[in-house]
Amino acid sequence: MILIKALFLSLLLCGQGFASEDLLAGIAARLVKTPITQGEFHQQKHLKVLHKPLISSGTFTYDQNKGVIWKTLTPVVSVLLVNESKLLTGQGEQAVPAAFGKVFKAMLGGDLAALTDGFNVTGSDQKTSWQLELTPKDDMLKKVIGTMLLSGDTELRKLEIREAGGNVTDIAFDNISHPAQLTDEQQADFERLSP
Repeated sequence: MILIKALFLSLLLCGQGFASEDLLAGIAARLVKTPITQGEFHQQKHLKVLHKPLISSGTFTYDQNKGVIWKTLTPVVSVLLVNESKLLTGQGEQAVPAAFGKVFKAMLGGDLAALTDGFNVTGSDQKTSWQLELTPKDDMLKKVIGTMLLSGDTELRKLEIREAGGNVTDIAFDNISHPAQLTDEQQADFERLSP
């Protein structure tokens, strides 16, 4: 949970970036783009001070109009709800700048061009897979994140965050699907974000 908040906060602090338009266009053309994306995540955080990684897992739901539900199920149940103006956790609500929504559309909605707003982007696009390396432009962000590596096929499958201090977080996305509509439970979660 803390990692996700730190990731989202750091993405908000980004400056302007540059990327190969052809590279991003080629990858974006292969990505599945639907109004709803959901799946499971498995996260390992490798801290320099610990011998074993911190492991968590859960589910995520992205709705292009409503935002993101990030539910950690193990080891401790928690829910993070985010839309373009709010971030809601068990600890309360926080205001979110409008640009925050770009991060979700880029990472979960397939709008890779939005990543160039805050990062230099390099990578490769091969026949069955792709990889992008994001390096922050903003000096303040560079103090937190060294690089982020994204990889996938028709979906984002892995995200690796290499922090400036040496910690590394690996997130794998599995069982990704694109339902036609939200479940009642997902609708209820998103209702909590409504004004």
